[in-house]
Formats: sequence, C-alpha cells, structure tokens
Amino acid sequence: MLSRKNKLLLLKALSLFSIVRGYNILMIALAQYLASIYILAPFLPVKQVIFDGQLFAIVAASALVIAAGYIINSFYDSEKDLINKPRKSMLDRLVSQRTKLSAYFVLNFISVFLASYVSFRAVVFFSVYIFGIWLYSHKLKRLPFIGNFISAMLAIAPFFAVFVYYKNFDSVIFVHALFLFLLILAREMIKDIENISGDMAQNYRTVPIIYGMRFSKICISILILVTLLPALLLITRFEVGLMYLYFMASVVFLIIFLLFLWKSVTKKHFIYLHNILKFIIVLGVFSILLIDVDLVLSRFF
Repeated sequence: MLSRKNKLLLLKALSLFSIVRGYNILMIALAQYLASIYILAPFLPVKQVIFDGQLFAIVAASALVIAAGYIINSFYDSEKDLINKPRKSMLDRLVSQRTKLSAYFVLNFISVFLASYVSFRAVVFFSVYIFGIWLYSHKLKRLPFIGNFISAMLAIAPFFAVFVYYKNFDSVIFVHALFLFLLILAREMIKDIENISGDMAQNYRTVPIIYGMRFSKICISILILVTLLPALLLITRFEVGLMYLYFMASVVFLIIFLLFLWKSVTKKHFIYLHNILKFIIVLGVFSILLIDVDLVLSRFF
C-alpha cells in the first residue's frame, strides 16, 4: 500500500503529465522521426537517421519546449480552464503556480542547451520558438484570427526545425505541411467554439465571441474545403506510396465533418468535431509508414 505522501507525489506526477500532455509530446516526437525517415531524408539509411545525435537533440529540444509551452499556457489559463475543463483543471491544480513557473524555465533552459549541440542557428530557432509560445499564451491567443494562425504555426514549428536540418526542399514536403497546417488551424477554430464559455468569462476576443457562431462555421467550412486541395494533390500528383489511402480516407472524414459541423449546436457536438480532426492528424502520423511499406516489412518483420 502506498503511503499518503507517496499517493500525493503520484497524483502530482499525474497532474504534471496532464499539464504537459505527455501523450501529445510523444506523438509529435514519433511524427518527427517518421517524417525524417520517410519524407525529409528518404535517401539516408534508416539507422543513420535514428541514431543521429543532432536529430535526437532537435526532437528532444522540441519536446521540452512544447512541454514548457503547455505549462505556461496552463499558468495563464488556470481560471478559464475551471469553466471549460473543470475535471482536468482540478487535477492540474495539484501542481502549484510557482512549481509550474520553475518547471517552465528549467525545461526551456535545457532545450536551448540541447539546441547548442546542433548549431548556433538551432539555438536562435528554439529561443524564438520559446518567445513565440510565451507571447501567444500571454497576449496573442486572445485575438481573433491572429491567435488561431499563430497557434497553428507554433504547432508545426517542430517539423520546420527538422525540415531546416535536412535542407530538403521538395514540393511534396510543402504540400504535406500545408495539409497539416490547415487541419490544425481548423481544429483551433473548433476549440474556440468549444471553449466559448470560459473565453467570454476571461474577456477573450475569439472569432465566435466577436462574429458569432454562424460566421465561425463559415470560416471553418472554408478551411476544410481548402484542406481538400492538398489532400487531392497528394493523391493524384505526388508519389506517396500507399499513403494515398490515408488521404482518400481523410477526404471522406472531412466531408463527414462538414456535414456534422452545420448540425452541431452544443459543446458536446464540437468536442466530437474536435476529436474527428485530432483522429485524422494522429492517423496521419502512423500513415507515414505507408509511404514505403517494403521498408517497414524489412525492418520490423
């Protein structure tokens, strides 16, 4: 049996894992490695990519900055989350605001230290990334459109770091990035509708608060329709192996998403819509393996 002190420590560890959304960070790290192997550096041997110390430093630095970003976001949104996510907020509050700030600075310091192993440019990149996350959490997330756009840009920044490292400028990479960016941007706008109660209480100026629900749905619909374009391009114009099956499935899911969007009214409905987009993004990570099935079979079976 665990003592009361050990139980409290375990709860605090779970609370910290909840704050930094460890499952999201693991997924991003996996996506960075899979993108490196199959998209950004397909010309390199797999072992060389996996055991590349500089790539590991970039992925680890990205993970630490993202974790710190979730912490500072939780720090600023603690009151809003009591309304929007009461259960999660109660767990997150087991970690004090002072501890959150300490962890935030420590994680960012370690990330910059890791970046110094790669290059001075990497140090500059991650320093700017850290500042961008803080500025977004402190100010920009309260602004309509700008907050959504910056949030989506920050979300794909870890992939940009790997992209710059390999200096691969093939057009297929930009189309992949555009597809992911548009999906994340649509998800951010869905989250604004989902969290409208807490945002109103904290005087946030999000799109649904200023322009209304109908206008938000129009914007999201346009984003989804535009997202179909890179998906169709990746199916018809680029060589992506069997990953074209994923993009075909994504087109179907996005059409279903649009149909449900205009019938959605309650917060529960928008949580479902959020989860559809999240499912498409997560499925996309594992679907990268379909780009070269022979490589997967030879390495793992």
